[in-house]
Amino acid sequence: MSSIALPVSPLIGNTPASPEIRARIHAARKALGNRLLVLGHHYQRDDVIEFADFRGDSLDLSLRAAKAGDVEFVIFCGVHFMAETADVLTPDGVQVILPDMRAGCSMADMADIDQVEDAWEVLTAATSERIIPITYINSTAALKAFCGRHGGAVCTSSNARAVVSWAFEQGSKVLFFPDQHLGRNTCHDIGIALDDMVLYDPHDPHERSGGNQLEVYDRAKVILWRGHCSVHQNFAPSHPDMLRQRYPGIRIIVHPECSFEVVQKADVVGSTRKIVETINASEPGSMWAVGTEHHLVNRLRNENPDKMVTTLAPFACQCSTMFRIAPESLCERMEELVRGEAHNVITVDKETTHWATIALNRMIDMRD
Repeated sequence: MSSIALPVSPLIGNTPASPEIRARIHAARKALGNRLLVLGHHYQRDDVIEFADFRGDSLDLSLRAAKAGDVEFVIFCGVHFMAETADVLTPDGVQVILPDMRAGCSMADMADIDQVEDAWEVLTAATSERIIPITYINSTAALKAFCGRHGGAVCTSSNARAVVSWAFEQGSKVLFFPDQHLGRNTCHDIGIALDDMVLYDPHDPHERSGGNQLEVYDRAKVILWRGHCSVHQNFAPSHPDMLRQRYPGIRIIVHPECSFEVVQKADVVGSTRKIVETINASEPGSMWAVGTEHHLVNRLRNENPDKMVTTLAPFACQCSTMFRIAPESLCERMEELVRGEAHNVITVDKETTHWATIALNRMIDMRD
C-alpha cells in the first residue's frame, strides 16, 4: 500500500548532508573513536540523526547518558534541557556538548524556577495537605532540582502514569508542570476526574497572589501548569474525524502532549518510543495517522513502506528549535574536539545536580 503524501515536501529536513560535510564528520568521528558518544532524539532531522550512535526518546537517551562512563564527550543532538539532563546523569569527567546553543524548548521556557517557587508559596498556603511536585523531563535542571528538594520526581511521557501514581502514594495532591496536557491526560487515565484538576497560570498576577483560587487549590487533587508543547498543540479534535472519513479503517496514534480532546479520539496514545514501536510492529497494509513531530512521521513512513503512515494534521508540525541543529554545527563541534577544544559545553552546578539527580533517579526507578 502506498503512503499518503505529507502536506509538505518529504525532502524538508530529510536531504542528506553535503558530501563535504559528511566526509568531514566521518573523518572527525574516526579521529575521536570511542572518546565520543553521539545521541540523537527521534525528532531530530534525518541529516543529523544518521550520525547518532543511539537514537531514542528523552528517557532512552537519559538512560544511555547515565551509562556513558567510558567516553570523554557526549554530543547531544536534541535541545538544551536534554543536554542538561545528560550532564546531570553522566559520570564526572564526561563533557556534554550541544551542537547549537539556540536549540531550546518552548515548553521548558514556559516554567522557570522563580515562577515555580512563587506557585509553591501560593499552593502550600492554600492547603495543609502534602503536595508532591512532578516535572516533565521537558524542563530545566533547576526545576528537576526543585522536585528533588520537595520530595517529587521527574517523569517522561513513557512513565508519567507510574510517576503520578507513585506521587499519590506520597501525598494527596500533585503539582504537575510544565505541560498541562500530559498532566491532564495522565491523571484522567488513572481515574482522576477533570473536575478535580485546576489550572495554574503563572502569568496571571491575580492568581499568583492567591486571589479567589485558594479554596479551589485546597479542593483540587491536581494543579496543572499552564504550559504546552508548541508542536502537539497544533493537533485539533477535528483532525481524527477528517482522517477517518477520508480513510476508513485508519488508526490514530498520538502523543500524550496532545490536548485531552485529541487524545480521547485516538486509538493509541503513547510516548515517542511507543509510537515508533507500535507502528514498526504493526501488520503490513495497516494505516496510521500520527499525532507527533513531522520529522519522526516522515522517518516512520520511509522505514515502513509496507504501511500507510501520514501526519494527523493537514500541515507540518515541526519542532523548530530541534531543527536548528544542522550537520554543519555537528561537524564544527566534532572538529573542535579533534583540535582539543570543547565548545557549547553544558554544565549544571553541583547543588542543582545533587537535587536533580534525586528526582531523575526516581524517574529511572519507575521507567516502564
